[in-house]
Amino acid sequence: MTLPQIVSREQWRIAREQLLAKEKAVTRARDALNAERRGLPMVEIDTEYVFEGGDGKATLLDLFEGRHQLVVYHFMFAPEWDAGCRSCSAFLDQIAHLAHLRARGTAFAAVSRAPFTKILPFKARMGWTLPWYSSYGTGFNHDFQVSFEGDGDQEPFERPGVSCFLRDRDRIFHTYSTYERGLDGLGSTATLLDLTALGRQEEWEEPEGRASALGAPAGSERIRYHDEYDD
Repeated sequence: MTLPQIVSREQWRIAREQLLAKEKAVTRARDALNAERRGLPMVEIDTEYVFEGGDGKATLLDLFEGRHQLVVYHFMFAPEWDAGCRSCSAFLDQIAHLAHLRARGTAFAAVSRAPFTKILPFKARMGWTLPWYSSYGTGFNHDFQVSFEGDGDQEPFERPGVSCFLRDRDRIFHTYSTYERGLDGLGSTATLLDLTALGRQEEWEEPEGRASALGAPAGSERIRYHDEYDD
């Protein structure tokens, strides 16, 4: 294995400062990209999807849990499979307490095509408590381009993804989706919020006005220990 070069502390400091300048440039570029993402137009959802979860039947509106935003993780679990996708499972292992997302008016749920009777034992095996719903028998996965029937020599296949939704009373809008390599680096509260229309709801974010959209202090001022939030 080739290891990094061994240098003096001063040589390391110089090299680190050079890299830091590039890292800050990437951060500024990412902030600009996130602002452009929040400026995307949105599409109203007029299909009445019905999912199955731990409490029975649920609509897409129910997945919001009364909150303004919803982040859906498209978990690869086809109806004929006996277990969920390994890479999708590794992704969900990164998702910690949802309290920090919920404090910013954002719900999170996983959705798969497998029947809930298959999802439930696998979810228990993994030890997850986050919301997970079955879209079995609906066109949800196909409509959001994560399940494909195949064409000619192409076998049916699934792909992972994340889709974001915004609610205005009972109207639901699709604001963003990303797939496969677009999921790289996601998993933390901040990175998931960066995909949404309201973002982290910080005062410095563009466009202006999103931070106060929920009628609450800016995002960072709302951070608490996860057991101190009022749900």
